[in-house]
Amino acid sequence: MGKPHGEIVPTSIRPSDAWLSFGLAFVGGYGDAASFVLAKTFTGHVTGNLVLGAIAVAAQDWRAMLGHLTAIVTFLLGTVLSVVIARPLKAWPLWPLLPTTMGIEVILMAAAALALTSGMAPRVEIFVILVSLALGLQNGAFHRVGGISVHTTYLTGMITSLISTEAEKYTSGLPSTPVGAPDPKIGVFCGIWMAFVLGAGIGAAMAVHFKGFGILGAAVLLSALILYTVKGSSMVLAT
Repeated sequence: MGKPHGEIVPTSIRPSDAWLSFGLAFVGGYGDAASFVLAKTFTGHVTGNLVLGAIAVAAQDWRAMLGHLTAIVTFLLGTVLSVVIARPLKAWPLWPLLPTTMGIEVILMAAAALALTSGMAPRVEIFVILVSLALGLQNGAFHRVGGISVHTTYLTGMITSLISTEAEKYTSGLPSTPVGAPDPKIGVFCGIWMAFVLGAGIGAAMAVHFKGFGILGAAVLLSALILYTVKGSSMVLAT
């Protein structure tokens, strides 16, 4: 059975790319869980907010509905914005897309923490907008590892894709990989899943204990990932 159109057959996945995807998945889970604890709104995906928005409409809680809608629109805007800024960055080799995007994320996360802990009236709304924009940028800037399409801010699409792929493989009777050879797609998906869930648990705990400043944990990890990415790029250029 052939591969679906548009899917690149993975040949090999560099360990550095795999670990980067795990780190970003941790950030995705962390930001999403922390935002729900602090603002009762998901900031890393659309589906959950659509359900919460529908519940808010049924309860005639228009303020909550507006908050969920704002998170959806801002997340999608961030995804589009990452594509828009990718083009001019191609002319600036010293400013690669992913480290630049993560740097913007760090600034947005820090601004979100300051907004939520400030005395301004719409602090929760500003927090949701900033974190949703940050995770939307991440979703658009990092979406492929070794030819495998991945998401680091939500899991539903990858889980259903993995289940469908495995079901097709076993029902067709033709293994997609040689006997005894591990499928790199399964390894990456499982790693991202575990990193996301772990990040969600730690993000929720940090938000409970440190309130608005808890979101800064994601900014710290993003800063480490920037250094990791830049160092890796330097080593590749040196060779």
